[in-house]
Amino acid sequence: MASSTAAAGIVSTTDGLDLVNPSSYVGFDSITSQIEHRLLKRGFQFNVMVVGHSGLGKSTLVNTLFASHLVDSSTGKDITQEPITKTTEIKVSSHSLLEDRVRLNVNVIDTPGFGDQINNDKVWEPIVKYIKEQHSQFLRKELTAQRERHIVDTRVHAVLYFIQPNGKGLTELDVAALKRLTEIANVIPVIAKADTLTLNERANFRNILQDEFKKNNFRIYPYDLEDLTDEEIELNKSIRSIIPFAVVGSEKEITVNGELVRGRKTRWGAINVEDINQCEFVYLREFLIRTHLQDLIETTALIHYESFRSKQLIALKENANARTSAHMSQTSTTMLR
Repeated sequence: MASSTAAAGIVSTTDGLDLVNPSSYVGFDSITSQIEHRLLKRGFQFNVMVVGHSGLGKSTLVNTLFASHLVDSSTGKDITQEPITKTTEIKVSSHSLLEDRVRLNVNVIDTPGFGDQINNDKVWEPIVKYIKEQHSQFLRKELTAQRERHIVDTRVHAVLYFIQPNGKGLTELDVAALKRLTEIANVIPVIAKADTLTLNERANFRNILQDEFKKNNFRIYPYDLEDLTDEEIELNKSIRSIIPFAVVGSEKEITVNGELVRGRKTRWGAINVEDINQCEFVYLREFLIRTHLQDLIETTALIHYESFRSKQLIALKENANARTSAHMSQTSTTMLR
């Protein structure tokens, strides 16, 4: 029997199904091309939120990541002359980028006012509320009787959390904000304006931050999941070893050794943001866009949104059961009277 099965081109797979090789071409291998065509037609949606104090280069870094001017920087303003905002604001800018037939619709969610008040108690609440509201809106659209064919996805896929390059560690505000954000979103911490630190200071600062991440049990992206391949596990391990990324952003192009590069000139020399010896911008871009973009989108849906969804549906069921029990109790009381 074993020989005849092998001769027929049948091989047992790990899930117990027989894998059969057709004796002639059928054509179902074209399904990947069909999927690609549909995805290219529809485009992809990616929503990234930036969180951090003013003046840390959040807007500049986002613009550098996508090689496009997506967000206006406010660092040129004298914030001492600006009116003091009472709460963190949420500002969303939407853009559509096209690269080799692939359209990426990007929502950049900025959080002006974060950490800029005299009293920053609970300054993270508007951010947490916004992330949960996007989950709630998506759930409502899913549960409608006649739901849209393609629900517009406004859920936050990645949170870039900017840490001040103080060389000392996380502030109390950082700890409080990260504790809440890592529970509901994919958080990627970065050391902002890393050019203000020497290489040794940067390495020591990263070690301090990694120890604090572990001490506070922050769930920093990327995660250890069961369905990862050995190659993916190894990649994520190497990425976690350099998180938080020490980054410098710049939209300007300068000439270094006769070559045009993206960077900026300072009194002590030139900074090439794409030189891995000077900063880790290239590693962040590779990770965020070129290797983990789709995983960020899927993880948001399968982990964070699914957790929110299950809690909401359980709560709805419990409320419905409580109302039913109350109604039955009231009916019984009425009948006894």
